[in-house]
Amino acid sequence: MAFEGLADKLSNAFKRLKGKGKLNENDVKQAMREVRLALLEADVNYKVAKDFTNKVTERAVGQDVMESLTPAQMVIKIVNEELTALMGGENERLNFNSKPPTVIMMCGLQGSGKTTHTAKLGKMLREQNHRPMLVACDIYRPAAIDQLKVVGEKAGVPVFEMGTDNPVKIAREAVKHAKDYGNDVVILDTAGRLHIDEMLMNELKEIKAEVNPDDILLVIDSMTGQDAVNVAKSFNDLLEITGVILTKLDGDTRGGAALSVKEVTGKPIKFAGTGEKLEDLEVFHPDRMASRILGMGDVLTLIEDAQNKLDEKKAEEMAKKLMSNRFDFNDLYDQFAQIKKMGPLKGILSKIPGIGNQLDDADINDRQIDWLQAIILSMTPAERSNPSLINPSRKRRIAAGSGRTVEEVNRLLKQLDQMQKMIKQMNGKGGSKKRRRKKLLPGLGGLPMDGMGGMGGQGGMPPF
Repeated sequence: MAFEGLADKLSNAFKRLKGKGKLNENDVKQAMREVRLALLEADVNYKVAKDFTNKVTERAVGQDVMESLTPAQMVIKIVNEELTALMGGENERLNFNSKPPTVIMMCGLQGSGKTTHTAKLGKMLREQNHRPMLVACDIYRPAAIDQLKVVGEKAGVPVFEMGTDNPVKIAREAVKHAKDYGNDVVILDTAGRLHIDEMLMNELKEIKAEVNPDDILLVIDSMTGQDAVNVAKSFNDLLEITGVILTKLDGDTRGGAALSVKEVTGKPIKFAGTGEKLEDLEVFHPDRMASRILGMGDVLTLIEDAQNKLDEKKAEEMAKKLMSNRFDFNDLYDQFAQIKKMGPLKGILSKIPGIGNQLDDADINDRQIDWLQAIILSMTPAERSNPSLINPSRKRRIAAGSGRTVEEVNRLLKQLDQMQKMIKQMNGKGGSKKRRRKKLLPGLGGLPMDGMGGMGGQGGMPPF
């Protein structure tokens, strides 16, 4: 999980503050020493960590905080605000040209995920009703053009290529092609190197001079920590980038690159890669990331994920069924399928306030949803629609067919029964039909997740 190590250490530092009714200056300074150490262990730039804790200390020892009824909460609020400012304040958007096409130049070292994230960005823009086109300007790396064609096809975005012709000429001709064929965004996948060298930078400068890109996005691997920040600084000094795409943020438990790059380069993080799939690209929101680091969750991103990835038509159909007190194993199977669309369970849960910091010891395995679906698929159509038919002999058959145990079958039956009772109770309560329907809209709400982790209740995760 992103920033896992840093979040734990900050949580421990603030836990000591919360245990005190009143704070003095020494309490704050001691906590900030722990925060600075946590930042340094997260591979945050030393100067950035020092300046950050100095700013927080200066604000936290003020009269308003010290005399507050909840001084510890006030300190955390200040840390949240300063973390947000450190990562850029507000999310930065792409610089769309008023006269299409908008030209976006992607650059970075080899191995940073540049070509894949070129396709990810293209897919995101296509889904926002743009008409992007990817351009193969990397003529040196073996199979780079073929790779772009493959990921471009998966993303549903056309690819412009001229073989191993001059990259500057390719970029120029691509922009002309986009104007002629109505592509409003051109994304240039430029060449990378194993390290920054004069030949690479000269070529990038020539492409920049030729097509005058509206955005120059540097793709860097967040897991390389301060190396990523140093690369960003070098590219910015030589090329004047406009923003950064951080890749592998889902696997970066430290967070040093994300917390340092804006302060060191002055350029914002615009997007974050959060997985291997083409849809795993997020707009980078500094305020939401700060909340996630401090264990406050990220409900807004969770809602956006649900809106983008869940099937609205299925949700409406499910709402109608719930209003009629009808919910069987067919519906439960569909709910599990909807959740899988939203990505790994740990990632979903990390965005829920109050749960993120409890996930370290939880045994959360995404295959557990597959196992529950296997149990449902081992039932006959009649059994799925009418679970009361399932007697002991049928349970044994279902368990054998799914490769699970009878106990797991019993648990799933019990959970469905509990959900049906809950739905009846909610439908029986007062309030308008519209309000009750809103409460019952499916997606994540109330799914039975017992036995799918080491948290809550009797060894199961709390319902979403």
